[in-house]
Amino acid sequence: MSAPTPETAEPAGVAATPVAPADSDSARASLEALRSEIAKAVVGQDPAVTGLVVALLCRGHVLLEGVPGVAKTLLVRALAASLELDTKRVQFTPDLMPSDVTGSLVYDARNSEFSFQPGPVFTNLLLADEINRTPPKTQSSLLEAMEERQVTVDGSPRPLPDPFLVAATQNPVEYEGTYPLPEAQLDRFLLKLTVPLPSREDEINVLTRHADGFNPRDLEGAGIRPVAGPADLEAARAAVAKTSVSPEIAAYVVDICRATRESPSLTLGASPRGATALLSTARAWAWLTGRDYVTPDDVKALALPTLRHRIQLRPEAEMEGVTADSVITAVLAHVPVPR
Repeated sequence: MSAPTPETAEPAGVAATPVAPADSDSARASLEALRSEIAKAVVGQDPAVTGLVVALLCRGHVLLEGVPGVAKTLLVRALAASLELDTKRVQFTPDLMPSDVTGSLVYDARNSEFSFQPGPVFTNLLLADEINRTPPKTQSSLLEAMEERQVTVDGSPRPLPDPFLVAATQNPVEYEGTYPLPEAQLDRFLLKLTVPLPSREDEINVLTRHADGFNPRDLEGAGIRPVAGPADLEAARAAVAKTSVSPEIAAYVVDICRATRESPSLTLGASPRGATALLSTARAWAWLTGRDYVTPDDVKALALPTLRHRIQLRPEAEMEGVTADSVITAVLAHVPVPR
């Protein structure tokens, strides 16, 4: 794999009824096949694909941000098809109720009892489309599911399947009729990935595919097939857990997060949870690139997507054009790199 840069990475994957991999190398090879499979439906967007795979390896969740029409939904659907995962989609709207997400008790007249009707959250990969268009009460209904991986209905906890990943999308330019995600919920997302507009060459490629008959609603017709499975994911997670982290690397992660708390452009810096998340994603990226140890470059590669949603700009800095990414980039440039 190529050397990492912030938000430039490579993929990996998961499925449901595959042959168990012999070792972590076999798991890595299976996961690497994911990029070419997703490329049958989505042009470019390799960093976003990698971020989703890193989240799966770390048991985290992903916030995808991009303008309408850049294939955010298609990307998640293609990932699920490539991994043979169960996936469900929820369109978040102002009138969506918490029970519409988690499920509810339904009265069964045949036996005069209430039975639980699972909501769409009971899946492997939940696509929460335009999550910032629903009120905070419904947004918070995902909190327990994301953090505890269970849903409590009528006092009874109900575990969610494993793997379980929430991929939420939001539009960065339309603010009318939206409800910004509270800091507590933003912090539950492992990564915030930006899905940019394609390059001219990629956009021509997209139009050519559509002219040749590509149907984004028919992924099977596009030739997407499962290329990895649960056994691959479990082997990969076990290998990531064994990826070594030196005391110097741990200190480097801490210094980066502490530096954000001291930035004059921010009212809120990265918390210890953010430092833990950065270490976790750096380990996953190190393993994906074929190493069993973490380097400073691994930390730098995942710093932007892991920390950008965990910091808060001062209003005056925002008015001057400062962005979360520019603050983190400046921090990376000034924090001493361990040798």
